[in-house]
Amino acid sequence: MKNSARLLSPVLRRAVNTLRDLAPIIIVIAFFQLVVLQQPFPNLGNVIVGMVCVWVGLGLFVQGLESGLFPLGEVLARGFASKGSLTAILAFAFCLGFGATIAEPALIAVADEAAAVASETGAISDSDRARNSYALELRLVVATSVGAAILLGVIRILKSWPIHYLIIGGYVLVTVMTLFAPAEIIGVAYDSGGVTTSTITVPLVAALGVGLASSIRGRNPMMDGFGLIAFASLTPMICVMAYGMIT
Repeated sequence: MKNSARLLSPVLRRAVNTLRDLAPIIIVIAFFQLVVLQQPFPNLGNVIVGMVCVWVGLGLFVQGLESGLFPLGEVLARGFASKGSLTAILAFAFCLGFGATIAEPALIAVADEAAAVASETGAISDSDRARNSYALELRLVVATSVGAAILLGVIRILKSWPIHYLIIGGYVLVTVMTLFAPAEIIGVAYDSGGVTTSTITVPLVAALGVGLASSIRGRNPMMDGFGLIAFASLTPMICVMAYGMIT
C-alpha cells in the first residue's frame, strides 16, 4: 500500500499541476461562450472528452520532458564537452537543430498551408508536385537555419560572447530585409520564426545550452546556458526572406 501511494503521489501532483495550467484557457473559453455569446457548447460531450485528452496528453508530455528529453540533452552536452572535440559538438549542435526542426509538426503545417495558398494565388503552379516541392523547400530552409542558429549559439557559449549584440544585430537585419523581401514571403518568414520554437525543438535546445554551460568552467548556466531558442526564432526569418528574394 505504501509503495502504491508513493507511486500515485507524483502522478496526482502532475495531474493537479496540469489542470491548474489549463484552467485559465478553460475559464476564458467558458466565459466567452456562456456569458458573452450566451450560447451552449456545441457537442458538449465531445468538448469534455477533448479537454480530458488534452489534460492527460499535456501531463504526459511534460513528464516526458522532465524524465527523458531534458536529462538526455544535458548528458549529451556534458559528454561532448568532456570529449573536448569542437568539431563533434558543433556537428551535433547543427544536426540537433536541423533534425528537431524538420520533424516539427507546427512547421509542417505552416509549410503545407503556405504551399496551398501560393498555388491558389498563382505564385507556384497548381499541382500536387509543385505544392509538395515548395513545402519541402520551406522546411529545409527553416531547418537548416535553425541548425546554423544552434551552432552559432554553441559558439557563443564557448566564446562567452554577449548575447544582446547578436540578437539586436539580427533583428536589425530582419527589419532591413523586410523592406526588400517580396511581400508574399514576409508573413511566412515571420511565422517560420515562431513555429520553430515549439514542442520538439525547445526542450532539446534548452537542455543542450544548459548542459553545455554547466560543463564549461567559468560559464554561468543562467547567463550562458539560455539564449539558443532566441537564435532559433531569429534565423528562420532571415533565411526564409533571403529564400524569397533569391527564388
